Amino acid sequence: MTESLKEIQREYAGEERRPLASYARVLAVYGGAVSVLLAAGRLTGRRPPERISPMDLALMGLFTHRLSRTLAKDSVTSPIRAPFTRYAGVSGPAELREEVRGSGWKHALGELLTCPFCLAQWVATGYAAGMVFAPRVTRMAGTTMAAVAISDWLQLAYGRLMKAADG
Repeated sequence: MTESLKEIQREYAGEERRPLASYARVLAVYGGAVSVLLAAGRLTGRRPPERISPMDLALMGLFTHRLSRTLAKDSVTSPIRAPFTRYAGVSGPAELREEVRGSGWKHALGELLTCPFCLAQWVATGYAAGMVFAPRVTRMAGTTMAAVAISDWLQLAYGRLMKAADG
């Protein structure tokens, strides 16, 4: 069995070093967290909402977008990523570019923490759990991050308009 898994790893990665076993561990942690949330909901009698309103979906989407980018790209959150990354410069307005370092689980976590697209699944799952266990607080957090996301887009639009006006 072990040799079969190693062969799959070799065939998949080719010449690249890809931490498939560490990715599997990260997936197991995610699956375990979801299982714990489901069990906690069942034990406490909490149930998911009957339906998700368009406003809740919009808040969840904006919250997920903004928090994922904050965790993966902001300077202020770089201490969270520092054990797994190396500073490599600026990638955009108020965002950092970092290179993943290390191997195995350290590399896998670095990839997760520097990728807003990868983090989005985790953030959205947390938001969904919040809607089950603390919907009022979760909606307030969603509203706050939605306002930040909208503000970001307005700042970028304003910057482009100023550049266009300057010629």
